[in-house]
Amino acid sequence: MIYDVVSDIERAKDILSQGGYTCVLCRGEESVTFTLRGVKPLVELLRSGEDYSGYSAADKVVGRATAFLYLLLGVKCVFAKVISRAAFSVLESAGVSTEFETLTDNIINRTGDGICPFEAAVLDIGDAKSAYSAILVKMKDMGID
Repeated sequence: MIYDVVSDIERAKDILSQGGYTCVLCRGEESVTFTLRGVKPLVELLRSGEDYSGYSAADKVVGRATAFLYLLLGVKCVFAKVISRAAFSVLESAGVSTEFETLTDNIINRTGDGICPFEAAVLDIGDAKSAYSAILVKMKDMGID
């Protein structure tokens, strides 16, 4: 089946803008929404074993870690309200169409006093599978499961 990526990304952006969601994935008539913050929603999708290739994603914040997770999920298009330069580079290098509202040097942690721990965990990693492993280790270290 052929999916209309333009329609999918526009629908994902519309759902995200309705408020309450942190992340929305759309493909055709299917949509998946999350209210969880950080990398957890995408890790849950990967753990589910379901196929999300070809989906378009709208997300509030996309850092380098999130970008690698989107690559593993096989999304074709990502819209971010805020995206780090490193995340943009990861997605664009992989051929994922990327739109954003704000481009920033780094994603800041929730306390606002440093870089996001997940962004830091994958800073020097160049491939999605290694990044995923580092993300899982960081989640375990932080007591996130």
